[in-house]
Amino acid sequence: MGKPTGFLDYERQTSRELSPRARIKDFKEFHVPLSKEQQQLQGARCMACGVPFCQSGQMIGSMVSGCPLNNLIPEWNDLVYHGNWEAAYARLSKTNCFPEFTARVCPALCEAACTCSLNGEPVSTKENERAIIENAFLAGLVKPQPPKVRTGKRVAIAGSGPAGLAAAYYLNRRGHSVTVYERSDRPGGLLRYGIPNMKLEKDVVDRRIELMKAEGVEFVLNTDIGADVKAEKLLRDYDRVLLACGASNPRDIKVPGRESKGIYFAVDFLSSVTKSLMDSGLEDQRYVPVKGKKVLVIGGGDTGNDCVGTSVRLGAASVLQLEMMPKLPDERAENNPWPQWPRVCKTDYGQQEAAAVFGHDPRVYQTTVTEFIADKKGNVCKARLVKLESKKDEKTGRMVMAPREGTEEVVDADLVLIAAGFLGSQKYVTDAFRVEVNERTNVKTEQDKYQTSVKNVFTAGDMRRGQSLVVWAIREGREAAKAVDESLMGYTNL
Repeated sequence: MGKPTGFLDYERQTSRELSPRARIKDFKEFHVPLSKEQQQLQGARCMACGVPFCQSGQMIGSMVSGCPLNNLIPEWNDLVYHGNWEAAYARLSKTNCFPEFTARVCPALCEAACTCSLNGEPVSTKENERAIIENAFLAGLVKPQPPKVRTGKRVAIAGSGPAGLAAAYYLNRRGHSVTVYERSDRPGGLLRYGIPNMKLEKDVVDRRIELMKAEGVEFVLNTDIGADVKAEKLLRDYDRVLLACGASNPRDIKVPGRESKGIYFAVDFLSSVTKSLMDSGLEDQRYVPVKGKKVLVIGGGDTGNDCVGTSVRLGAASVLQLEMMPKLPDERAENNPWPQWPRVCKTDYGQQEAAAVFGHDPRVYQTTVTEFIADKKGNVCKARLVKLESKKDEKTGRMVMAPREGTEEVVDADLVLIAAGFLGSQKYVTDAFRVEVNERTNVKTEQDKYQTSVKNVFTAGDMRRGQSLVVWAIREGREAAKAVDESLMGYTNL
C-alpha cells in the first residue's frame, strides 16, 4: 500500500464527459481521460483492505459483489500510484484478457464493493483499469504471443462475442489450434453489434482481433453454425466444439397490433446503425430510419438506454422510454447495505442526452403497452399504455406487476423499439448439436461446469447462464477454456 492516507488526501476524480449536446453530434466515445499524473493519485486512494470485496466476485444478498474475474485490484491500484505502469499491466493481464472492453462497458461491480464507498466515494478502479491497458498499448507492451509449441488438438468455437473470444484467447495460448466461427460479416458478436460506438468504438475491438489473428486464432465469418455448417462436420473435423452463441432470442411484446410496420427489436435496430456506421459512416442509409420520428422504447435496461442515445443522435422528434418496474431509490435502502450491489436509480448517458434535447427524463415507470395502433398503410402510429401496480398472484403467491384499472392512455409513436431482454439460446443451434436445454432454453450443464450433455461439446457465456454482462461472458470463456483444455490434455495449466 503506497499511500495509507490516500483515500483521505485525494478526492475521487473521473474522466470528463463531453456535454450531452456536444456528444450527440457523432457516435464517438465521449470521455476525456485524466492525465497519467492525476490517474496515479486515484490509485493512491485504494486502501489495500484486509478483505478486498472489490475483487471477490461472490454472491451477497442474491447479487454479485465485486469483480467476477477476481482482478487483483489492490495490487495494480498500488502500482498505478507508484507509476509502475508496466507491472500494473502484468498484474491486470493475469486475470483479464480483455481489459480494454471491461474498462469501457462494465458497470464496475468492483467499485460498488469498494470499502471507500461505505462512507464516501469508491476508488475509480474502472478508469484506473482503462489507463493501465491504454498505456500498455501506447507503450508497445501488448504484443502478439503465439504459443511456442502446438498440441496438435483442434477446437472450434461457435460465436465471436466476449465469451467465445476469451475462450479462443486462452485455448490458443495453451497451444491448441482454434477456429472461431461467426455468422456476421465481422467478428465481435455483442461487442461489435450489440454495444453502440459511443460506449465501445469498434477500432478497439479490431485492435484485439488483429492481435489474436497474429497469435494464430483463425476467424471464419459469414458462417452460421447449425445452418451453413452442420454440427456433424464440426464434431468430425475438430477435437472439441465450444458453443458461445449468446442468448439470442429477444423477448417479444405480444399485444394486438404487434404486426404493424415500424416495430423493431432493439438488437436489430442497434445492429443496423452500427453496420451502416462502419460500412459508410451512415451514408448508405441502410439502417432503421429515425429522423423526425416519435420513438417509443420498451425496456428500461442498458439496451433500452442505448436505443435512447442512438435515437437522439439520429434526430428523433421525441423519445419515450417505458419501464415496467417502479423507480429505484436515489440512495441505498436499509435492506440493501454495502457491499451488496447498490439497487439505486441510475441516469445513464442516453437518458441524460434525451433530457438535454427534449427537456425531461424520457423514462416512465410502472408502465407497459397493451396495444399498438396502425394507420391505414399498416404503419404503427400510436400505442395504448397502462400503468402497473404490484399485486400478489393468487395462483402462485408471488408478487407481479398487474395493470391498474382506469390508467390507460394513448401516445403517439411511429417507431417502436423493443428492448425487453432475451430469452435464451436459439433452437436451431441447440437442435443441431442435440444438447439439452433448461427451462429457460439456456444450454444445460452441471453446476459450475461447461460440458454439455453431448460428448466433446462445451458451452459458455450467455448461452449457458442467460443474458448477462460482458465481464461475466469473459469469465465464462476463461473457465470454459480450462474445462476444454483439461478434457483434451487430462490436466490444465490455464
